Amino acid sequence: MNLLIKQGRVIDPQNKIDKITDIFISEGKVAQIKTKINESNCRIIDARDKVVIPGLVDIHCHLREPGREDEETVFTGAEAGAKGGFTTLCCMPNTNPVIDNQEVVKFIYSKGEKAKINIYPFGAVSKKQEGLELAEIGELKKAGVIGLSDDGNPISNAKFMRRALEYTRMFGLLISVHCEDKDLSKNGLMNESFISTELGLAGVPNIAESIMVGRDIQIAKFLAAHIHFAHISTQESVELIREAKRSGINITCETAPHYFALNEQCMKSFDTHFKINPPLRSNNDVEAIKQGLKDGTINAIATDHAPHSQEEKELPFDKAVFGTIGLETALALGITELVEKNILTLPQLIEKMSVNPAKIFNLPAGDISIGSSADLAIVDLDKEWVVKKEAFLSKSKNSAFLGRKLKGKVIVTICNGRVAYD
Repeated sequence: MNLLIKQGRVIDPQNKIDKITDIFISEGKVAQIKTKINESNCRIIDARDKVVIPGLVDIHCHLREPGREDEETVFTGAEAGAKGGFTTLCCMPNTNPVIDNQEVVKFIYSKGEKAKINIYPFGAVSKKQEGLELAEIGELKKAGVIGLSDDGNPISNAKFMRRALEYTRMFGLLISVHCEDKDLSKNGLMNESFISTELGLAGVPNIAESIMVGRDIQIAKFLAAHIHFAHISTQESVELIREAKRSGINITCETAPHYFALNEQCMKSFDTHFKINPPLRSNNDVEAIKQGLKDGTINAIATDHAPHSQEEKELPFDKAVFGTIGLETALALGITELVEKNILTLPQLIEKMSVNPAKIFNLPAGDISIGSSADLAIVDLDKEWVVKKEAFLSKSKNSAFLGRKLKGKVIVTICNGRVAYD
């Protein structure tokens, strides 16, 4: 069915659009963008007093299929993503089996065909994500991976990292790097600080992340290769990336909402929903993340959506798993914590969550252009709501934001011209 979106404030940073207008969608494409459109035989969506934005693009989420379908599946992850305004999800390869060969890539795409939004898989850099032997990168590229990552496992061997970058560059693929020195972070449960000492919890120092960021910046510089840093969380990492960009090194990076909306003070509750990797950091780190977003050092905001079963989160703190879900709260957190507090404008937030992620990984998304796939979200900026476990569409409910009051709610999500969430 054709769709006609009436009188929404259309914000498309890619095309420098910010105005109240109509959008007509036909055969899955954006057909017209005009102040007033009169079309019959179509569904009309009233977007007055709402904003219409390009569909959000998440370049870092975990959909758990294959292997842990009790936590999430491609289908349920897509449902949650659509509710959060996402029309494109890029899932990490730490599944069981690992996405390190063509057959698993094909499996993900076959599951994605039944989803209401676009699903793209990352392939693993190394076989079984063990960091010992390169995956069949050429075969993964042919199968359709949009990038490579051993996320969850850092690439500890510098020589292996160099070889991986050399090979991926040949195939035009980008590596999303999980920066963690496992020797420094070993057994750590939270950020290393006075609070971790006070609570008697083993800490993860900031340098566990920033040392690896610094190393990989040097490798990228040496090879003149592009590298992408995942879930940046520390002040030192932001400073290293900022300086590297100033010197012309080809790097991009992302952070996640929990690194600008939460801090280590949360750990005083011993609530395992706040047990995340990288850990929640200090106030200084949170401010550095916000400044990095503001000045463009941090290119993108990704969710790092990490679903886990209730049983895994209800274990004693030292045994509970790391991670929080995030697809259904990410946009509202950006509006509440960044736009409402004048750290980013709304167009800048959309750039971080749609335009830039699409550009970094060369995805057909991030704009509202005539002839492009009709992927967009309609958002009520003024709608206030409370994060409740029973409202999540994700199979898992392990959100670090339960009970939090947020502003901004997705009303409708449209993907490929079809309503994916209403």
